[in-house]
Amino acid sequence: MKIRLPIILAALGLYLVVTGISYATFTFILGKSGGVSITSPLAKVSPAPKLKSKVDPSIPKDQVCPLNGIKYTKNEKEVWDKRRPLAVMIENSSEARPQSGLSRADVVYEALAEGWITRLMGVFYCNTPFENITFAPVRSARTYFVDWVSEYDALYTHVGGANMIGGNEQVTDPRVDALGQIDRYGIKDMDQFGIGFPDCYRNPDRLDHPVATEHTMVCFSDNLYKIGEKRGWTNVDNRDIPWDKNFTAWTFKDEPKESERGTVNSMKLIFTEGYDDYNVNWEYDKVKNVYKRINGGVPHLDLETKEQMTANNVVVQITKLVGVVDNLGHLLYVTIGSGKALIFQDGKVMVGTWSKKTRVSRTIYYDSIGKEIKFNRGLTWIEILANEKQITY
Repeated sequence: MKIRLPIILAALGLYLVVTGISYATFTFILGKSGGVSITSPLAKVSPAPKLKSKVDPSIPKDQVCPLNGIKYTKNEKEVWDKRRPLAVMIENSSEARPQSGLSRADVVYEALAEGWITRLMGVFYCNTPFENITFAPVRSARTYFVDWVSEYDALYTHVGGANMIGGNEQVTDPRVDALGQIDRYGIKDMDQFGIGFPDCYRNPDRLDHPVATEHTMVCFSDNLYKIGEKRGWTNVDNRDIPWDKNFTAWTFKDEPKESERGTVNSMKLIFTEGYDDYNVNWEYDKVKNVYKRINGGVPHLDLETKEQMTANNVVVQITKLVGVVDNLGHLLYVTIGSGKALIFQDGKVMVGTWSKKTRVSRTIYYDSIGKEIKFNRGLTWIEILANEKQITY
């Protein structure tokens, strides 16, 4: 023991020295890097690398997207050909802005929900390959959005929705039973209540200010597509029916020269009088031939890009608004039929019409003589209003 004791003490001393050096080094590194927050392990971080690959710029862009008309590479088309469109409900409460991912949509729909607050649905397809896009804040389904989802036979991502489940059966108008309709219509349902971390989760730290829990749901495009694939919903469904079997693509055109563009430089939409946070202005940039979105009096940004959202076409679809139809404040839009439409593109406005024959039919837009509108290639933003008096330009 007399021989071993000094060895043991020496070993213990060496251990303490090494441990102390390691601790000091680790502490120093953390101090230089700002430390590691333990208040929320989910803050603003995708569970998968955001950029998975890059498109080779030398490859020709000659593959036309059926949703937005943009020309992409063959490599990108090979990805979307194995998928179907993905429709995501995104809320537009003023405290929940800026949203994530909307600028990457091919088509965006905007309409009122309860409380006279507008709600958004982005349809994503061609603009998603090679990147795991962040969607936030994801919100609940409404019946009129279900009708628009049906045009694409899309994967429909939402967080619950208007329903007649349990106590709601006595207070919900059957016409707005979105969850019941999703089930009856056979919608490819991606309700977040059946999807957990890391594919969708609540992130209270995504913005620089505190928000209520309902404004915090985040989902990711690649994760959602993988879930859809596991459920048998790729470009074909589990009956081997392709999503675009009955899909009608819009027609697209090339942009005119700058000298041929118009001078309708702005428009203002008032969804509800007295709710200024939800007023929308679109300002036309003649040089870039895009419309810049302003929401509630300030530029409307995408949180991920930090850039103002723009659209290549803005459609104002006039249709009947029914409601409030029940004690929960649910609204109801007429989505099937026809009505007036104002189409803004190239600094001009065309007064025309819209037509949707059935729930699964594509909404088609026509000019004043009944000829189908040709859209510019790029994002088309569809604004749903109940009265033409709600828009000035």
